Order: sequence, then C-alpha cells, then structure tokens
Amino acid sequence: MLVYADDGAKVGVYLLDTSVQVTHREIEDRVMVTDFNSVPEEDGVRVHRQTSQCDSHGTHIAGVVSGRDSGVARGASVNSVRVLNCQGKGTVSGALAGLEYIQSSLMSQPIRPVIVLLPFVGGFSRTLNAACRKMVESGTVLIAAAGNYNDDACLYSPASEPEVITVGAVNFADQPLSTGTTGTNVGRCVDVFAPGDDIISASSDCSTCFTTKSGTSQAAAHVAGIAAVLLNLSPNSSSAELLQQLLHHSVRQVINPESLPLNHRLTTPNMVAALPDSTSTLIGEDLLCRSVWSERSAVKGLATTTARCRHGEEMLSCSSFSQNGARAGERVEERDGQKECVAVNGNGGHGVFAVARCCTGHKAQCQMLESPKRGEDAECPPDYQLTGCSSSSSSGHVSDSDLPLHGSRRACPAKRGEMSYASCCHTSSLECRLIEHNPTGLSEQVEVSCEDSWTLTGCQGLSDGSGVRGAFALGNTCVVHTSGGDKGAAAIATCCSQHLMTANDSCVYEIYNISQYI
Repeated sequence: MLVYADDGAKVGVYLLDTSVQVTHREIEDRVMVTDFNSVPEEDGVRVHRQTSQCDSHGTHIAGVVSGRDSGVARGASVNSVRVLNCQGKGTVSGALAGLEYIQSSLMSQPIRPVIVLLPFVGGFSRTLNAACRKMVESGTVLIAAAGNYNDDACLYSPASEPEVITVGAVNFADQPLSTGTTGTNVGRCVDVFAPGDDIISASSDCSTCFTTKSGTSQAAAHVAGIAAVLLNLSPNSSSAELLQQLLHHSVRQVINPESLPLNHRLTTPNMVAALPDSTSTLIGEDLLCRSVWSERSAVKGLATTTARCRHGEEMLSCSSFSQNGARAGERVEERDGQKECVAVNGNGGHGVFAVARCCTGHKAQCQMLESPKRGEDAECPPDYQLTGCSSSSSSGHVSDSDLPLHGSRRACPAKRGEMSYASCCHTSSLECRLIEHNPTGLSEQVEVSCEDSWTLTGCQGLSDGSGVRGAFALGNTCVVHTSGGDKGAAAIATCCSQHLMTANDSCVYEIYNISQYI
C-alpha cells in the first residue's frame, strides 16, 4: 500500500459507487453519505440485500482512498454518491444524474480542489463521456477505472473519454493484472497503471474487518489517493497539469511489453503511478510533456487519423508512425480553436498512427506555422523557439526531412513537393536544444534522451537511405524505427527547459552525439 506524509487533507473526493459502511473504523468520520441514490432494481427474485453485500465495493474503495491504515491519502474526505445497486450494477442515466448532483452540490457549496472517482465501466456512451468532459472543463478532476475485460479501454465509458484520467491495473510484479479469463483493459485510452492485485482495505462484513479485492477499481482508487496528495501540494493544478504530475512521478518502463496485446504495445503507456518523493520540488509551472496516440488509420492510401491534446495542454510537436514504413507524413491543423496532429497513411501502408506531444507548464505563446508553399521551409518568427517539426506529402510517400535549423533562423526544412510545419513558442524563460544520435552501426531502433531537467518536446528521424517507419516520444526519449537496409538512421530530439532568464540571456542550441548516455 502506498503511503505519504502529506495526507491530502485539503481535497474532497466524490465517490460514485455502491453504498458505504460509514461505521467501519477505517473510514469512520472520513466519509459523508450524501442524500443521492439512483440505482436499478437488482436482478432476480431471490436477492438478499444484506448491508454487507450492498456496501462491499464502496467500503473497500473508500478505504483505499483515505482509510486510517489502508488509505493512500489518509486526510482526504470522501462523499458517497450511490449509483450502483447491491449487485454492483448501475445505469448510464444513474451515473449522469450522479454527476449532475455533484455539479449542483459544488455550485451551492464550492469545494476546491475536488476529485470525482468513477470506479466502474460500462459500454461506450457518448452521452456519459460528454458529461464527464463538461465536468473536467469546469475545473473538476475525474478519475476512472479502465475496466477488467482484457480489452481495449477505448470501447468502454467513462474510460474512453480523453479528459478523464483512466487507470489500468498491475499486479505485485508491476505487470498487467490478469485473473483467469479477465484482466485489465489496455490501449491508448489508458493514461497510467496502478496497483490493483489483492489490495487490502476495509471489509463491510464488520466494522473492524479487512479483505482483499482486485481490479481496476482498486487501481483507480490508488490514483485518486495520489492525486489528492498532489493537489494538496499544488491545489490550483488543472486536470491536465495533474495528469502530467502523475506521469512525472510514475515508475517508467517496468511493464514487459510482451505481456500486452501486440496491437496495443506501442500505444499503452508503460507507467505505474507512484507517490512523489518527499524531496520533489515539482510545481504547476514546470514544463511537462506526454505523448498522445491516435487510433490507427484505415489502410487505404492517404487515409488519415488524428491525435489531440487535452483541454489545458499545448501541442508542441506532431509525428507519425507506420509499422511497414508506408506513410505520407503528418500535418498540424486547427479545428474549433484546438490543434490536431493529423497523420496520413502512405500508398501500400498498413495504417498509420498520429503522435501528438502535449505539454503543460510552459506559459508560452505557441503557434504552428506551415511552409509558404511546397518545398519551402516553415520558419519561426524572431524571438520564438522551435519546439518541433513535421512534414507531409500529397504523393503518398514522405521523404525523411533534413535537420531542423537552430541558429539565426529557426526553421523546419521542406523537401521538394512537400509541406513542413514548425511549432514555434515565445517566452523569455524557454531554452531549447537539438540533440542528435547517429550510431555508427546498423540498428532497427535508434534512441536519444533529453538530459535531466530538460523535457523532450519534439522527435524526428533522419535516414541515410534505409527509410524511417516513424518517430515518437517515449517518456523523455525520442525513439526512431527504421525499415532496415544497408544504411543507418539518426534520432533527433528537441529538448527544452523552463527557467528564469535575465534580459541579456540568449538561447543555446547544441548538436552532439550522446550515444554514451543511452
């Protein structure tokens, strides 16, 4: 069980679940039962509605969040909103009514910061997703279970809503939880994993009983507790900033990719949530970035797919990836005031992914600029930093771009007949560097990482002839896959850092081989 000295006492958690046994010593005086109750009738005619059955799930989850001995955030208060019946079943209409009740409660008696915990899943529902999105946009943090169907989390709600923080479960070995025919949902709609295997918490069998339960509900409760600790430290953090902080403190690259379904290995985040180190100085103004993958495009030529950042995040670069290397590049478009990373499938391609690099904390004015016409560079205005490059072709095949320009001109070069796109940001406190790793030997995968205190904002691949299947950011590392051949490829990382600068400071750009750090 994760425990932290900062107990989340400033944070209120709304728990949408079954009823809760508030007399249990773990959660006594920590849980308030609201007057809301919207549950369907139990199935069957011989249902025994013992209190212990009706309170089982909610009591256990409340204990994981803030229990005296088993809780992650032992000072957080929990408000019980009952939307599940004694069999643990609910309806979309009940969940919607519960969210509306919370909204009304927050309007009449504002609580900030606040977390809404949704430890359940149902079939995909645009209506439920839209209601969750609206709540996040109003300033509330929503955390949901990914689901226990050993499936793609994007097929379920509210797990599939991009504005919700969706949590998968791992076992004691930090591998995806699997129990018999069931197991954690995975895929690009999962944001982070957390412990969910045999979690000890309050049992509704008696006021001093404990039990173990497993699943993504327990994992989501863990993350709600960690989120309460983080919000206690930085109460003005938005949902997008909180997610970036959760990922920053997560343990990375511990999940064995081979334990994931083949079609979800690239898109599933390899991160397990952890409490912040007691010495952490992270605040809401730190530059933090994450990668957002699209679904795979159709296989027809020039088919497109789109990746978008969350509300409150800024897209600082856009890249694409194709398993067989047939791609027509990527471009950045704007729709309804939001940037979109659009990847284009190439002729003969098996489908392409768009990968958006989404960031918070930079406090910069950013814009995406495209080539004036095909074959011309996309150039940043004076005093702007270049945080990422991308390019696209209308021919069905994109050539590997040239090295970005980081000197008196900051620009993304364009090949003949192609368009380039430059992400340009203006702020006196942002410094960026370009780092290249060009190994001497042949390799199907080339990586280059930003140094500590620097954040990866852009990732590109350059080839000497073998062809690049695409480039994407994995944590703070730029990963480039090649298509083989007799020549190598280079990984190009744009690394930026937010810091205080004097009026005489200037930005420094360096290109060097850091293979010794890999």
